[in-house]
Parts: sequence; C-alpha cells; structure tokens
Amino acid sequence: MRTEQNVTYTLKLPMGSEVVGKVTRIAGATRFFVKCNDGKERICTIPGRLRRRFWIKVNDIVLVKPWVVQSDERGDIIWRYSMMDIGKLRAKNLLTNI
Repeated sequence: MRTEQNVTYTLKLPMGSEVVGKVTRIAGATRFFVKCNDGKERICTIPGRLRRRFWIKVNDIVLVKPWVVQSDERGDIIWRYSMMDIGKLRAKNLLTNI
C-alpha cells in the first residue's frame, strides 16, 4: 500500500550574476551553446561535479553562471529546469528574451 507524502521544494531562481537560458545546440560531450535571457549567447559547460547528475538536450531551459573572465562568452550550467519549473519561470517573467 502506498501512502501519499507532501513533498515540497523551492524553485531555484537566478541569484547574483546567474541567468536563465535555453540550449540552442550541442557542441560536444559537455559543451553547449546557450541563448541567455540577457541577450547573449554563451558557450557553456557542465562542471565535473554535476556531469552525471542531469542530461541536457536541445531546447532545455537551464540556469547559467557566467565565468568571471569572458563572462559575455562563456559560462557553467548549474541547473536544468523540469517542465513544471518552466511554467513557474514563465509566471515570474524570467523567460522573456529566450
């Protein structure tokens, strides 16, 4: 018999210099071209500690942390949003320029 549990979690929102983006194409094993909501397209990688945590495909919505150096060109993907999270991001107007 299965009992239902109340599972709640908070939506991971961009903080500081982080931006939301959409994966436009895959450039290799862990490199992706991401169109960010600040109007820039960045080449993003998945850090080693997160590589096996989530699989990213074209048109996925991700959270990007730009690098300190070359912040307009490169960044790290630190989160991939689920379909349910995308609806919440649209309600908060975070997917406007994507």
